Amino acid sequence: MSSPQSLSLLIHFPLPVPHLPRVDVAAPRFPASPSPPTHSSPRLITNPPRRSLAALPPSPGGFRGCGGTSGGDGGGGRDGGGGMDPPDRGDRWWRRWLQALHPEFLLLFLLLQYGAASAFAEALGGRGDDDAGGVWEVRGGSRTRLVPDPAWTSYLIAGDDGSKREEQDEKVGGGRGDLAALRRQLERSWRRCTDVAVQLLLPDGYPHSVSSDYLNYSLWRGVQGVASQISGVLSTQALLYAVGLGKGAIPTAAAVNWVLKDGLGYLSKILLSKFGRHFDVNPKGWRLFADLLENTAYGLEILTPVFPHLFVPIGAAAGAGRSAAALIQSATRSCFYAGFAVQRNFAEVIAKGEAQGMVSKFVGIGLGIALANHIGSSVPLALISFAGVTAVHMYCNLKSYQSIQLRTLNPYRASFVFSEYLLSGQVPSVKEVNDEEPLFFNLSFGTSRKESKVLSAEAKDAAVRICRRLQLGSKLSEIIESKEDACALFDLYKNEQYLLMNYKGKFCIVLKEGSSPEDMLKSLFHVSYLYWLERYMGFKASNNVASECRPGGRLEVSLDYAQREFSHVKRDGSDGGWMMDGLIARPLPVRIRIGNVTA
Repeated sequence: MSSPQSLSLLIHFPLPVPHLPRVDVAAPRFPASPSPPTHSSPRLITNPPRRSLAALPPSPGGFRGCGGTSGGDGGGGRDGGGGMDPPDRGDRWWRRWLQALHPEFLLLFLLLQYGAASAFAEALGGRGDDDAGGVWEVRGGSRTRLVPDPAWTSYLIAGDDGSKREEQDEKVGGGRGDLAALRRQLERSWRRCTDVAVQLLLPDGYPHSVSSDYLNYSLWRGVQGVASQISGVLSTQALLYAVGLGKGAIPTAAAVNWVLKDGLGYLSKILLSKFGRHFDVNPKGWRLFADLLENTAYGLEILTPVFPHLFVPIGAAAGAGRSAAALIQSATRSCFYAGFAVQRNFAEVIAKGEAQGMVSKFVGIGLGIALANHIGSSVPLALISFAGVTAVHMYCNLKSYQSIQLRTLNPYRASFVFSEYLLSGQVPSVKEVNDEEPLFFNLSFGTSRKESKVLSAEAKDAAVRICRRLQLGSKLSEIIESKEDACALFDLYKNEQYLLMNYKGKFCIVLKEGSSPEDMLKSLFHVSYLYWLERYMGFKASNNVASECRPGGRLEVSLDYAQREFSHVKRDGSDGGWMMDGLIARPLPVRIRIGNVTA
């Protein structure tokens, strides 16, 4: 509220007089300094006697003194001649005190109140970077501080007024001001460019709309995309030389060879599509294999000028490799993007990924054309350049896949999580397990070189051994040897959607019709506990399945524990960031339906 508004309110609406309780004392005591009237005093006296202000005796000494025994200047004692006579019972002495106040005091009080409010507003707006003291406008990862104007009618961007004043001062400053203005203009231009790049290449709301591993993956993928395009330009140039376009060959024959090469290569996509479930189980390993296959195809294409008479076979083999690599890359890319989209912005993450790929292609094609002009038709130079580019390409691919933190559970990650839980009672973090997972099963290639300080080596070894012995989707006819064993298994697992038994050193899981990925995850938790019973408790496998299904048997004890503890490990895993809704696996397509079975 501005001061004119406050003054107008004072004129048209006089301040209300508070109702104070009646004081029954001989000499009232007054405050040394008047305080502003308030509205919270209770009204304890009804219909007090009203006295005219003109009838009140004058107070020559003012209201400075307090009651005493001797009179004096401003004294209010019983014997003081200049004091004020004590009021009678019911006398409204506070009216005389209010009458003695001057209007200037009230106006000064209101101005001080307005100045305090303005000072508070400035202090609130100038608290620096304290989040709790100001208003922030947040868009993705950028924040803009807003401060109220002095009248508290709107919010302004902090620093706007100061920058305008600096611009005016620099105009007067001369050459130094021109340099500062140029620097500031360059900073603003760079800021606008970065804002545009973020809007075009990163999902809206970054970094909160994606997972923490998204940026590292995107940066490494951008560099490898550039290297891939350079290899593509070199291989395309070699193919053109091999087909004879640089030596005046007939265009029709060259076109026929080119189409034949691509047509044979397209068959690989059709044949490879049947392995789609494998890509879900181990997407990082398959993706690295696809990159290796793509580089091999580029190398074959670069060799075609050396063997021009084998253009179609070599080109067809290279085309098949590139088509297979493209299929694997597109399939596994969906697995990665699904993990990045923490706010279910799956389509936006894909769109931004395609935009990032286009930027890499533009840069890579430009560098590839420049390199191809220097190489010409020299095959040795092309091979040397291709070897260097391929090394960069594969290294960037490896780093990008190591940065991905998959939150789904395949057999290896699930066995690792369950084994660590059984050993320590704690669910390991997503990052720790992903760092320890090899890109290719049974190989240590791609794992972290640093020894984990959190995860135990026993749990890692157990995960490897369990995966080797696991047989998900076994055939019942191949593992059951007697009707007694079958009836014992059916009775033990009557409330479960799977059957588990140990057969020839394998953990054989027979899935019932209608079993879900969650049932497979529960069966793997059962397998993990059964493995630790064998390793530490001495429960060895027996050929008599019926005895293991009786109370106290190995299968009965492990099933009872799995039924009691699976809900707990599932809850702890969800709290730790894992997706505990099911197991990502490729079981054999065999299911059983159990009817009425009599022993």
